Amino acid sequence: MTSTVEPQDLRIGMFIHLDGGWMSHPFPLSSFKISNAEQIDTIRSLGLKRVRWSPERSDLPAEAVAGDAGQAGPQGDAGAAATEPVVVVAPVAEDPATRARRQAEARAEAEAAALRVCERQYQEACRDLRRVNDALVGEPERARDGAQALTRALLDKMLIDAELCVRVLGEPTGDRHSAHAINVTVVSLLLARSLKMAAPEMADLGTGCLLHDMGKLALPDRVRLPHDDFTSAEASLYRDHVGHGITQGRRMGLSPGALLVVAQHHELADGTGFPKGVTSERMSVGARIVSLVNFYDNLCNAATPSKSLTPHEALSRMFAQSRNKFDATILSGFIHMMGIYPPGSLVQLSDDRYAMVTSVNSARPLKPQVRVHDPARSHGVHLNLEDCPDLGIRRSLRASQLPARAAEVLAPRLRVAYFFDVSATPTVEEQL
Repeated sequence: MTSTVEPQDLRIGMFIHLDGGWMSHPFPLSSFKISNAEQIDTIRSLGLKRVRWSPERSDLPAEAVAGDAGQAGPQGDAGAAATEPVVVVAPVAEDPATRARRQAEARAEAEAAALRVCERQYQEACRDLRRVNDALVGEPERARDGAQALTRALLDKMLIDAELCVRVLGEPTGDRHSAHAINVTVVSLLLARSLKMAAPEMADLGTGCLLHDMGKLALPDRVRLPHDDFTSAEASLYRDHVGHGITQGRRMGLSPGALLVVAQHHELADGTGFPKGVTSERMSVGARIVSLVNFYDNLCNAATPSKSLTPHEALSRMFAQSRNKFDATILSGFIHMMGIYPPGSLVQLSDDRYAMVTSVNSARPLKPQVRVHDPARSHGVHLNLEDCPDLGIRRSLRASQLPARAAEVLAPRLRVAYFFDVSATPTVEEQL
């Protein structure tokens, strides 16, 4: 049961629901319990006429909850309910097996709910970026403002005093251009956060990330994605997207920091990148971050899907074959944040079961959360390896190495999409 309350009547302890969508407020979750006066001030500043809240999930004096719940009208007659006799029922003891099964089901449901929230936020971000791209040619300044607003919304969720985890999503829908830009932006900002980059520099980084490939919109469709069989003319035309992006960025009035990200996102630390072939010393810190993350995402989401690598394969190749192409500190920070087995990696556990890594907390990168194929069940089982001291990851796998039933349950992604949330998986009711 939920009711509504005017913003001036909000109190600490109320469990509220902000229904305007992810971009309409700065909080990491849209449903949460108010814990301090600053949160109340922020909610009041949103201009809402009413706020929905759940009395039964709130931590308020009983009489306050009863009084406010009574305002819900058709939800029930609080006065009549008060006259009913109270019956106290002693709890029924659960056997350990039943309790373990119930707890496992609750964890799986909470994990699924958290994933739905991330996927909804990801889709909202992609939608807003498409609006930015639609305005690039005719309304460049409006496109700039839209990109900056989207960056601020992402930073509002990231720059909080809590650990964040990187989460792999279901198969992304929508256009590839927006999905790639959001992928690169989210991972780059998370990496910048872990490297203690200052907030103003992160704002430039985010805006530049969102727009780093906007020059491709000026290219013919056939050369917007890199292919190994390009002719020299096609390869040259593809590389021109950086110059087109710089020109567009100047028309938009982008800040110098954001413009450098657009100009240098294909440069590499050893000087083998393009268009200028500059080395790390001449690249901005933001550009060094985006260069690495862009490289990684292109390995995981190749233009030809059959050539895509698993996240673990991509990270391994970058470290083993290409580490001189990246800033050493940034590469080390990226591996620490994503883990040895980044989200989306397919693995075999030490007990021989097959699993997919679903999220990684950078504070505990060797103990990710996984979705396990249990032959005794018809669905995947969610496990946090941090809670399983005797269980670990034995090896990484390609999708083709999975048995048919495991592949059906784990559903390996053809395209990898990332988002983020707070590390502690929220309860089901916090996500509703």
